[in-house]
Amino acid sequence: MKFKNNPTILALDFDGVICDGLIEYFETAWRTYCQIWSPPSLIPPQDLASRFYRLRPVIEVGWEMPVLLQALMQEVPQEKIWLDWTGISQQIIQQEGLKAAEIGAKLDNIRDEWIATDLKGWLSLHRFYPGVIEKLQRVLASEVKLVIITTKEGRFVQQLLQEQNIEILTESIFGKECQRPKHQLLRELIATSTDNSIKIWFVEDRLKTLQSVENQPDLETVQLFFADWGYNTPAQHESIRSSQRIKLLSLSQFKDDFGAWL
Repeated sequence: MKFKNNPTILALDFDGVICDGLIEYFETAWRTYCQIWSPPSLIPPQDLASRFYRLRPVIEVGWEMPVLLQALMQEVPQEKIWLDWTGISQQIIQQEGLKAAEIGAKLDNIRDEWIATDLKGWLSLHRFYPGVIEKLQRVLASEVKLVIITTKEGRFVQQLLQEQNIEILTESIFGKECQRPKHQLLRELIATSTDNSIKIWFVEDRLKTLQSVENQPDLETVQLFFADWGYNTPAQHESIRSSQRIKLLSLSQFKDDFGAWL
């Protein structure tokens, strides 16, 4: 059923909105950490993964993941990491004589090699949030167009979804290979649409990404939703409660009809 307040295009982030990649993030980060810091054991300490998962929202760029593990191995208090992760991460790489770009390249190479040698194992470390696949199926069966805008490579998004019997056209997945910020991809969606009454709803779990869209005057018609089940924090949820533009969205709302979102 189509309601007048439904979107015409539903644009979704992937990791942190559709799919939970925390296990893969940790495993890739740990393999990278071992290459850089050569710990005495290749088996991570028992509580390291759970501490990493809790602090995942501080990560903005891939190179920071193994550096976060180094901070945790150095017993940097979690409170300090929450308060000043940028400062702590920069201090660690400067003290160790490392470069962010080189760490990032090492992490990408480790992930690429893993994918090339054990794609099935790599894909198996991704989990879908409860009820999300069913929601995608309902959207695909409706008049609403579904697109995915993500920093993950599009081919992996497609493979992960195909394993769940979700078939999305390649041209509806804007992945890492697009090499353009998400606000630009939303702009291009509007430009290529033949529907003058286009209404885009964009769901994202990174507040900075939503704020970058909010700062584009020509994207003022895009409705923005902050996915509270993703890689973000209660403090971030509170920070946008009075926002006129960014709506806090729960997983139960997401799974409901669009009328429950606003």
